Formats: sequence, structure tokens, C-alpha cells
Amino acid sequence: MISYSRLWETMEKKSITKYYLIHYCQVSSGQLNRLKHNRYVSTHTIEMLCRLLSCRIEDIMEYQPDFLPADDALSVPEAANYKPRKKAASSRKKAPSPGKKERTPPEASL
Repeated sequence: MISYSRLWETMEKKSITKYYLIHYCQVSSGQLNRLKHNRYVSTHTIEMLCRLLSCRIEDIMEYQPDFLPADDALSVPEAANYKPRKKAASSRKKAPSPGKKERTPPEASL
């Protein structure tokens, strides 16, 4: 999961408010809401915030791994060797598509 908690810390250090970003920098209040709730935002938005705050990406966001239960989690070597299962071959004959006639082989002429 991507966390934007560092954004709020950086804004506080630089004394920049959400009001300032919305009213003077034309940052959408919807984008700030998405950031507040750690939802998806475009790289354009991240770039704009870095430019406005004169900071690096690390000052705005960080990656925090989602923790899975130990039984369901794959270790890195297992994940690298993961291969999807092949579908079992079906023994049933495929039904012809509607509107198409089933072709029969031509009769052998003597």
C-alpha cells in the first residue's frame, strides 16, 4: 500500500496548508481527499506536489507492504518460481455455435 502520511508532515514543516494548495495552487480538493485516504492519484499529481513543495517523492509518499496471513503469503523465491496451473483438457465435445451448420466430411466417390 502507498501511504501519503509523509505529505502531511512535509506540509506542516513547510507551513503549507490545504487551503493554500486549493485556493492559490489550483490543487483539487478531491485529489487532496484521495491523498488523505491513501487512494490512487496520478504521477502527474505527485510531480505537481513535489514541484509546489520543493521536495522529493520520498517526502510525499512511502510504500508500506500489506501483511498477509503467514499461510497465504508467498516468499520471494516462491513468487519468482510461480507458474499458473494449466487448465485440464475437457473430454466433452464443443457444441457448434448458433447459426453455424456443423460441417460433415465429403463422401468418398468411387
